[in-house]
Amino acid sequence: MQTIRTDTHAGQVAPRAVKDFMTGYFTGVTVVTAFSGSGRPHGLTCNSLVSVTLDPPTLLVCLDQGAGTLAAVRETGAFAVNLMSERGRATAERFASAAPDRFDSVAWERSAHGVPVLVDDALSVAQCAVADLHRVGDHTVVFGRILDVENRPGNPLLYGMRTFSGAPEGVLEAAVPGTLPAGR
Repeated sequence: MQTIRTDTHAGQVAPRAVKDFMTGYFTGVTVVTAFSGSGRPHGLTCNSLVSVTLDPPTLLVCLDQGAGTLAAVRETGAFAVNLMSERGRATAERFASAAPDRFDSVAWERSAHGVPVLVDDALSVAQCAVADLHRVGDHTVVFGRILDVENRPGNPLLYGMRTFSGAPEGVLEAAVPGTLPAGR
């Protein structure tokens, strides 16, 4: 294994080295959505999603400090995490861009919990109330108490090696909807 020194100065790793490290980590793709206080929908593509606890059901996402979506989440205290399906690649790319009209070309609706949800491109949707916020560097970790979950049929969209892809062959065939292995 070749070692490349990446210190920008003692004790700090260069951001590029961290990006290169994360490139090899394949993860699901989400679009986090929220309404601003004035009712305007906001959203962005996010791959930093973690299940925190089942009791109470809580997840976390990490949002850039400058993102309009974070401002909307702070204003209303609610957001949705849309787990993207393979068919939602174009939507994930759109929400990863700086396009100001991201919602204009996608099907979405206001949910019963008052958050925008993607109706055609999401494999699953978790509607959340903000439980806590923690600033870490240039991002804020948003903890969301899960209020409702909707699961739909389909295949997940993945991201890794700086590209989108679907689940590897054989993985989906082995999955049994609505079941977990014994002991879970």
